[in-house]
Amino acid sequence: MEIDLNADLGEGAGFDAELMPLVTSANVCCGLHAGGPGEIARTLSLANKHGVVVGAHPGYADREHFGRRELDLDNRELVSLCVYQLGALEAMAEALGMGVHYVKPHGALYNQACRDRELADLFVIAAAQFRLPVVGLPGSKIEAACRDRVPFVPEGFADRRYRPDGTLVPRSEPDAFVDDPAEAATQVERLVRERGVRTICVHGDNPDAVAFTRAVRDALLGRGFTLKYFV
Repeated sequence: MEIDLNADLGEGAGFDAELMPLVTSANVCCGLHAGGPGEIARTLSLANKHGVVVGAHPGYADREHFGRRELDLDNRELVSLCVYQLGALEAMAEALGMGVHYVKPHGALYNQACRDRELADLFVIAAAQFRLPVVGLPGSKIEAACRDRVPFVPEGFADRRYRPDGTLVPRSEPDAFVDDPAEAATQVERLVRERGVRTICVHGDNPDAVAFTRAVRDALLGRGFTLKYFV
């Protein structure tokens, strides 16, 4: 089985240089919920060095809450917020001779787009302007919004727990995170077989991100997975 391993990078967590060789795609922060132009340039250069595919990771302009607080923007503001970030990342990548190959919303924007069809439609409007595939939870509103407009890539999480309906356990609730790499690998295999996921996320801002990602990677390889970008 093939699976893509992605990480949210360029957010200033300090682990990018160690994580980049371990993943096959990098969700590069677009500079509003964290990071900035210098951080973006460094992350893109690392991805280029290690042959890692780059995707855009836009979020709310809310550094205080790391883009994890849900906001209520009007339609034009939401589309403009996303287009602004996608355009900035594409321009920076092009300056380095690279391309942006997909988009994955960050934090609160991701969660809202997965459950709110109206917001999902607005996000897909922005993605379609750049002809970018969208990464999100399988069976979500954003998957439905992508239909007949842009390709959709179903994503699973190695380090987050799930509710029975396939949504993520909120970070604010107890036992929301998976810390054991063996348990994470078992969860990944289940998500691939039962939910059809094609890419697996590990969060780059976790203090134990490097050791956890390395252990999950080794466990997946040990189970016969081939790590490969999803296109």
